[in-house]
Amino acid sequence: MLGNIIGGFIVILVGVELLPTIADGVVGAQDNLTGAASNILGLTTIFFALGIMSAGVSLAVGGMRNAGLV
Repeated sequence: MLGNIIGGFIVILVGVELLPTIADGVVGAQDNLTGAASNILGLTTIFFALGIMSAGVSLAVGGMRNAGLV
């Protein structure tokens, strides 16, 4: 259980640290695109942030499940 918690915090920490880099890369790539392709590429940052958030939620739910609360 402790290993899962430490691993989860490492995933969240690395993901949060990479978020600005990914956002800058997406904005740079959008300069070469127009229309729908630019809009779809703009969603990359949002989906990455949602992935980080889901890692935190799954960490919390897994901890509660191991404690017998869920």
